[in-house]
Amino acid sequence: MTISSGTFAFVADLVRRRSAIELTVGKEYLVETRLLPLVRQADLAGVDEYVDTLRMRPHGAEHDRVVEALTTNETSWFRDLIPFQTLTGHVVPTLVAQHPARTSLRVWSAACSSGQEPYSIAMALLDAAAPLKVEVTATDISGEVLSRGRAGRYSQIEINRGLPVAMLVKHFTRAGTEWELSEQVRSKVTFIQHNLLDAPPRRGPFDIIFLRNVLIYFDLETRREVLRRVRSVLRPGGFLQLGTAEAIFGVGDGWERVAVGRGSVYRSKARGAP
Repeated sequence: MTISSGTFAFVADLVRRRSAIELTVGKEYLVETRLLPLVRQADLAGVDEYVDTLRMRPHGAEHDRVVEALTTNETSWFRDLIPFQTLTGHVVPTLVAQHPARTSLRVWSAACSSGQEPYSIAMALLDAAAPLKVEVTATDISGEVLSRGRAGRYSQIEINRGLPVAMLVKHFTRAGTEWELSEQVRSKVTFIQHNLLDAPPRRGPFDIIFLRNVLIYFDLETRREVLRRVRSVLRPGGFLQLGTAEAIFGVGDGWERVAVGRGSVYRSKARGAP
């Protein structure tokens, strides 16, 4: 089964307007695969027929479900590892040295998916940032994955994706066929539905922002706008962690790249600094 060019164009436009994610020609198979579960739930013959029903309803929850279905939710515990080593080995010590009297650390995990990244941040900071109060704001455009994150329960397959055994023993307990995260870790993370095209969440300013593997899905102007908004809620001297395949140069001003071991992190320059 192959979707029509009109169906693909409609879905691509909807996703671009709602999330700024660009679905280029050649992604027809992705659209078809992601929408088939919605087609079956609606008891329709195919994706083309399903999209035809959306055309007759310009707005509604079903449109949101399409956007959520086309949003990539790839995630794992301590993904790529190096950013978390950078967090505990360089970022936190630098922030503490910068303000020895500080009592807390505020972190924003953007596009957090089902919670593995913000919970990994919280677990990493529980030891490295003691005795500072740790506050992690976790946001995503998808309400479905946020609900899973709030529940703090994960299957064995999800646990096997990157979670160190020591962290499993220390912070999880068995809950039937799943693993449940401890209240100590869950209490550090607040989940909020948020679109990066909107104003930043009102829980800043933040000392650290994780914006990993997100910018690659946006066009140049959207990247610039997202970075501008991110910088507006990052404390001067605060840190921004991007994905390993992402960079800021030529996209956003006001950032200084700091090489740390095999990785790097970006630091917000003081306003007006060269």
